[in-house]
Amino acid sequence: MTLAAAPDTGPTAGAGASPPGTDVPLRRRLRRFRTPPIVIGAAVVAAWILVIALAGVLAPHDPYAVAGPRLSPPTGEFLLGTDALGRDVLSRVLHGARLSLPIALATISIAALVGSVVGAVAGFYGGIVDAVLMRLADITMAFPSILLAMAVAAALGPGLTNSFVAIVVVWWPIYARLIRGQILSIREREYVTSARAIGMSRLTTLRKHVLPHSLTPVLVSATMDLGMIIILVASLSFLGLGALPPSPEWGAMITEGSANFYQWWIAAGPGLAMVTIVLAINFLGDGLRDVLDVRARAR
Repeated sequence: MTLAAAPDTGPTAGAGASPPGTDVPLRRRLRRFRTPPIVIGAAVVAAWILVIALAGVLAPHDPYAVAGPRLSPPTGEFLLGTDALGRDVLSRVLHGARLSLPIALATISIAALVGSVVGAVAGFYGGIVDAVLMRLADITMAFPSILLAMAVAAALGPGLTNSFVAIVVVWWPIYARLIRGQILSIREREYVTSARAIGMSRLTTLRKHVLPHSLTPVLVSATMDLGMIIILVASLSFLGLGALPPSPEWGAMITEGSANFYQWWIAAGPGLAMVTIVLAINFLGDGLRDVLDVRARAR
């Protein structure tokens, strides 16, 4: 009997070569993010991030100092005019981005973190823990967001820090409900049951096997809610419960503009700034939802 020669399997056969097509899924995943809403939203958000970083360079005047005549309309020197104290509106809008955007980002981050922890504990442990935590969330969500935020901010006193605390108190139940629903759908899956069967503690199972598969909806929701938080922070400042003068926060600037109704440029500058950043964030959130949500991709 003659044996067929075995194929060459020496070290030179395919040595160091990666399996064909291993990088294709990564390229495809990255290509999914190149949709018009994500590209446009990310570009505008990146521009505002540059404004925050370079506001001291881009602003033509000191945002707190008198730069020209009072209530001057837009000119070549003052592109957005001056306010009732003669301060340059454009400079104040640029520096206001350093207040409005970071405080909104910090607020949504803390609210999402607190809500995710509460929702994860409630959904995974169940029982009396779930009942108590979810009833607390229901009580909070029973009040309109703006009214509850106004009540908390009024109790704490005006200021951006107190506005931050008030909005976190209002917003965490949204993420608690969201993450709890995700946990309830994941905790009975096979890999979670297997982790428990080999003796892994409930806390470790929650941290390693449940939470990582539950955070995508939270990320998408937080991105879409960021624009609403910016508006809510500005609303509290507009009502006198947020930033205090002479802070160039956008909501406080719109309040100043409302006192000088016919000098439209005072409120137009911060108003246009809020419109651009909120629309960009909404575009970004919608794009991320379409890319990351399996059901949306299927539709």
